[in-house]
Amino acid sequence: MSAVLFDAPGPRARRRNTLLGVVAAVLVVGVLAFIVWRFAVTGQFSSDKWRVFGFPLVQRSILQALGSTLLAFAYGAVLSLALGLLLAIGRLSARSWLRVTCTVVVELFRAVPLLILMMIVYYGLPPLGVTFITPLIAVVTGLTLYNGAVLAEVFRTGVQSVPRGQREAAEALGMRRGHVLWQILLPQATRAMLPVILAQFVVILKDTALGFIVTYQELLYYAKYLGSNFQYGAPLIPATIVVGTVYIGLCLVLSGASKLVERRLKGTRRTRPGTRVAVSSQHDDADREDAAR
Repeated sequence: MSAVLFDAPGPRARRRNTLLGVVAAVLVVGVLAFIVWRFAVTGQFSSDKWRVFGFPLVQRSILQALGSTLLAFAYGAVLSLALGLLLAIGRLSARSWLRVTCTVVVELFRAVPLLILMMIVYYGLPPLGVTFITPLIAVVTGLTLYNGAVLAEVFRTGVQSVPRGQREAAEALGMRRGHVLWQILLPQATRAMLPVILAQFVVILKDTALGFIVTYQELLYYAKYLGSNFQYGAPLIPATIVVGTVYIGLCLVLSGASKLVERRLKGTRRTRPGTRVAVSSQHDDADREDAAR
């Protein structure tokens, strides 16, 4: 039986694939070159557009906006994890009323766009008498509700991916359902869930950019403010490039951390070579002793 699921490409197929790859690369390079050319023609690379970023006040403001972005991300990530875990436990509960309630909450907040959640919290609650709503609270609340619902499904599917025999064996030993979940299922499911959770953190970081709608002064809000300032020549595109570069750097850091954790988790699953050698040598010694007898 062949282990290959498809036929190896022949000479014509290889030439066709090479040609398609070259055409795609040329198209991508052409689009990028056109964009750079248009930026150059419209003066986006001129010193007048970029001199604003040499001002110490602007640099400090960018750092403050970066701090606001990271603050919203930190609150959103931690609270989303807590809410997702609670909703997942509720969906796995044996009580039908709790399971149905958590299912409705998860499906509701997964269906509502994040931007609408932020706007409801910031613009909809104050007319109802809730006066303590700030832009940070609106952003963090929206991030928590939406991403918590998404992470709830991650936790639930991760726990259900553990072989059913683990649960049955623990229950046969007399362990309660809650103890089985916390002591048996969750530790094993963490290996499968952790890379997905870290990937969702990247989504949370990028979603903080929606905070400019509710006047939260994060990176995108400051880029919009700086780009509309005619005193500095309205450098909207340069400001967008700078802020976009910062977001790309932050996402690359989180993606790198996710890949590092995934590699380490894969490494812990493998048995050390020395252990295999020791075990095999013990079996060989036992076989020799049996043969001598």
